[in-house]
Amino acid sequence: MKMPKALSPIIKIAKYTLTDEVRQRSFVVMFVMCVVFVFLIRGCYQGNYMVNGEALDAGTIVGAVSKMTFHFIAVVVMLIAALLSMRVFKRDRDEGMQSSILSKPITRRQYVVGKVLGLWVLSTFFMFILHAIIFLTVSVNLNVVMPGYLAASLLCSFNLLFVVVAVLLLSLLMPDIVAFLCVLGIGVISFVADGIFAISHSPMAQAMIQQPGSPSDWTGWRVVYYLWPKLSGTQHFASSFIGGSEGLHGFGSIYPLINILIYGLILGVLLFWRFRNEDII
Repeated sequence: MKMPKALSPIIKIAKYTLTDEVRQRSFVVMFVMCVVFVFLIRGCYQGNYMVNGEALDAGTIVGAVSKMTFHFIAVVVMLIAALLSMRVFKRDRDEGMQSSILSKPITRRQYVVGKVLGLWVLSTFFMFILHAIIFLTVSVNLNVVMPGYLAASLLCSFNLLFVVVAVLLLSLLMPDIVAFLCVLGIGVISFVADGIFAISHSPMAQAMIQQPGSPSDWTGWRVVYYLWPKLSGTQHFASSFIGGSEGLHGFGSIYPLINILIYGLILGVLLFWRFRNEDII
């Protein structure tokens, strides 16, 4: 079956991007370090844990440790995806690869889509491998199967898509390191805001808010909170599939994923528009 003409250049650019990043020594070092760290985490699944003088059962330990490692891996790979993305356009331009590719019958949109696809597939595969190591470790050594673990990993790939597109766009508007720091700041604010939001809905916080003299107008902050890129919310939504104990709670659970998809679409359109006006040397 022949590949459509418009799709063939995109796949070729994606393959080139993927292989080019894999050949970088820095990528190999990061990958090896992450794999070694994940293997070292195996010790956390062993031993006895006590809470209020009572020993926790194996299922509770496995579920808690697995979710912690899931979140940690997802955050680390988002950072790695941002690092990989921030110099892609600049390196291609400096090495003359950008002008060489676009001198062929390849549109700028195909070039950008190929770059995004290559970086997204690479970072998703990176994260999936690390999560798969945890999944296999728990399945083989502890005889505990978590069918939702790998599905949760794939759901987190939408966060990686947001990071890749955002960094590529910002790298066209500002220095590479500043683009990386801006996306890092977006992620940090997302996680901090979710933490504050969770605390504000605790019984103690609700009691303090309802006291006389306490500020009651949170509308502005709520609007900002719900409109901010929900990287943390998407990750927590994905982790709800691990163990299946939390479940889904209506539109509020899936909203973070919708939020990230909409942001990815908007940023993608802006990326195409900005690169269309870019000078190719």
